[in-house]
Amino acid sequence: MRLSNIAAESGPPAFFNLSRLEAEDFGTYNVILPEEPFVWGVSHIIRRPVPSHIVRPKYAVQNDPSIDHEQQYEGDGRINLGSIDEKRVRAAATLAKNVRQYAGSLVQPGVTTNSIDAAIHNFIIAHEAYPSPLLYKGFPRSCCTSVNNVVSHGIPDDRPLEDGDIVNIDVTIFLDGYHGDTSSTFLVGDVDEPGRDLVQMTNTALEAGINACGPGRPFNGIGRAIHEIVRNTCHSVCPAFAGHGIGTVFHRPPWIYHTLNEEPGVMLPGHCFTIEPSLIQGSNPSVWIFPDGWTASTENCARSAQAEHMILITETGVDVLTQ
Repeated sequence: MRLSNIAAESGPPAFFNLSRLEAEDFGTYNVILPEEPFVWGVSHIIRRPVPSHIVRPKYAVQNDPSIDHEQQYEGDGRINLGSIDEKRVRAAATLAKNVRQYAGSLVQPGVTTNSIDAAIHNFIIAHEAYPSPLLYKGFPRSCCTSVNNVVSHGIPDDRPLEDGDIVNIDVTIFLDGYHGDTSSTFLVGDVDEPGRDLVQMTNTALEAGINACGPGRPFNGIGRAIHEIVRNTCHSVCPAFAGHGIGTVFHRPPWIYHTLNEEPGVMLPGHCFTIEPSLIQGSNPSVWIFPDGWTASTENCARSAQAEHMILITETGVDVLTQ
């Protein structure tokens, strides 16, 4: 995930129209909208405690949302292959994968995303790690849960998951000085065919992006590969969110764009980054931000799905660390 605290709009877009949504036949599901009256920001959400002995990333120690943590990096971010650093980043990725799988086991109708967040939080600290989203630029929870039309950065809440929902759970952990980051979109109960197709195509797009990776290959080849997979379908790729370099820093270059782009640079051994395409039903990939300043919804309330893996470029190929 690349958490970005975007300024919120004053409410749904002016052209928000449920009848239009039905006309485009995106399937059967309930649209997620902010509760009214609107509550601005997230200061009212109580943060879950983390034991004092758990090592925290710098932003969680400072706990200052005004600090631009994405500028606090040095060098090219490459991992020294064969070193203790590689072992630590692999361990962080493995724990993130285990958390993602555990989160998926909790998904069922009637369960709230807030209870899933609490369980994930406890799982992470039980493994002597820190939930990276917590306090990142002021984010108030330990993971992101994005339901139906929410594209990214959904804040876990007390709405029970409903039969037919889809929910992306995006987890990042901080262990021994390294972040591990991954996400999946899960089906809740009996999901309609358009919803299942969306999730399957999202996973296929992620695999296409991974297949474009390797030493000496261009970073912009990832977006090109995803574009070729998606362009003749009834889905579009959201350009608002990117993958990112990861390691001792949560988000840093290289930025990984999932649409056609001219981003320079080639992958070199030791580069570690995420690929995390968000696909949206239909041809409008635009988003708007809820009053909480985080939750990003599609403008027309079409559904979205996301899938994410963490990639390490080796001397001879690529390792998918969170698979």
